[in-house]
Amino acid sequence: MAAASPVRERRSLSDDTGAAESLALFGIGHNTSMRSRIVACMVELTRCSNEAEKQLSVEAYNAVWPQEAVTLAEVYSFEASLLDHLDLLARADGEAAGSGFAALSPERPKLVIALVTVLPAHRRQGIGSGFYEAISDWCRERELETIEAVVSDDDAESLAFAQRRGFVEDRREKGVALELASIEPPPVEPPPGVEIVTWAERPELARGIYGVAVEAYPDVPGWEDAHVEPFEDWLAHDMRGSGDFPEATFVAVAGDEVVGYAKFSITAARPEVASHDLTGVKRAWRGRGVARALKAAQIRWAKENGYRELRTRNDERNAPIRRLNAVFGYRPAVGRIYLKGPLAVAPDPQGISGGS
Repeated sequence: MAAASPVRERRSLSDDTGAAESLALFGIGHNTSMRSRIVACMVELTRCSNEAEKQLSVEAYNAVWPQEAVTLAEVYSFEASLLDHLDLLARADGEAAGSGFAALSPERPKLVIALVTVLPAHRRQGIGSGFYEAISDWCRERELETIEAVVSDDDAESLAFAQRRGFVEDRREKGVALELASIEPPPVEPPPGVEIVTWAERPELARGIYGVAVEAYPDVPGWEDAHVEPFEDWLAHDMRGSGDFPEATFVAVAGDEVVGYAKFSITAARPEVASHDLTGVKRAWRGRGVARALKAAQIRWAKENGYRELRTRNDERNAPIRRLNAVFGYRPAVGRIYLKGPLAVAPDPQGISGGS
């Protein structure tokens, strides 16, 4: 199984999901080390217990997912938003070979988000299976039964790995990208009575932005059961993370009411790329051009500030935002497949015997 990005993602009716939510690794319960019995080499899975090990884990992730690379500081920021998590590093004959992560988020506290990344040179050595077994043990300790795994939609090998273990596709996000060098910034034309401002210009709008999020999150395909955190937690985790910037967050205001907002997720690991994080519009204001004006403001800001490319992913069922992206010139890019599956079968202690 491959993975999701460690940077927090959010989805709205307009459903721009960028660099995003799913940094997750496979845990190994209370053990600090697990050795897999492999003929070709000795593989060791260990908890990341210090910064050097976490850096190796991040480097393995970035090598497999360069289009969603992150920094160690951003990983720490993401982990601070989680209810629980576990970060593992795989070594093959002492050499870093892969990373694994398991996470529980406040939005869906009963679903384990799982990420496994194995470097190409170390595949088919049992490392992926070892991560899967380890995260399953971690789940059992917490009385959880379902794992959500994420694979790139161009990675047939990882998809087959998950399917052989009983994982079933739950949803897909189509990736798109916009090359900014070849376009002119579009005009920002909100509907009558609506003004587009940045959150930096109007910091007092935070409560209004939260009101949009509360209404928009449940309308995102695949996130119907998501729980929006209380205001202060949401503000810390969704709006003030390492990739969040008030000057890159655009708010649609009608009089005293916030009717929509759009924000970027920006990482120092990819300084020329900005990822759409969320575009949300209140239900009563949808279909009036608010999302279009917000998106135009984002494109204009990104081009004026020297970004080379914009990226996002949208659930394939979200036709309105996919049509809007096509109008602005976004072209297909790598997307994601989300799968749900069971835990690995636990070993039977009674089945271990010295033989005769």
